[in-house]
Amino acid sequence: MNWQEIRDDPMLRDLPYKIETDRWGHIVMSPASNRHSMLQAEIQNLLRRHLAGGFAFPECSVQTTQGVKVADVAWGSDAFFHRHGVPDPYPEAPEIVVEVASPSNSLAELEEKMRLYFERGAREVWLCGEEGGMAFFSERAALKRSLLAPEFPCRVRLPFA
Repeated sequence: MNWQEIRDDPMLRDLPYKIETDRWGHIVMSPASNRHSMLQAEIQNLLRRHLAGGFAFPECSVQTTQGVKVADVAWGSDAFFHRHGVPDPYPEAPEIVVEVASPSNSLAELEEKMRLYFERGAREVWLCGEEGGMAFFSERAALKRSLLAPEFPCRVRLPFA
């Protein structure tokens, strides 16, 4: 199946899982938690608050050399959206790609996703730990803070958690 067929398949629409594909086109699913979803929402809200001239959104699909990967949150500039519009999946990664770690994620998996997003043009990849701690990366190094959104906090806090 290709990404369009997966996206349009009525049997896959309401699954409580995040769907991606591997390099062979096989479907890979991981369960979502409410905490994970809330961290996604708060990161999206903070991106919108701290960056102008673009758009933050959840569940951004990106075609990579290892299949379609779906970033938990992404921020693309107005120029990014003028170049691409809204295809499924994006052929290029937006400028900022964020992965929220789950218990099922291994460090190797997250590092591979980071590499794949950078290969597709991401300028920064951020990792959010299960407790909200943020780690920021450029293609070359770990960063103390985001260079694109320097006021973004180093910890995402949920108001009731």
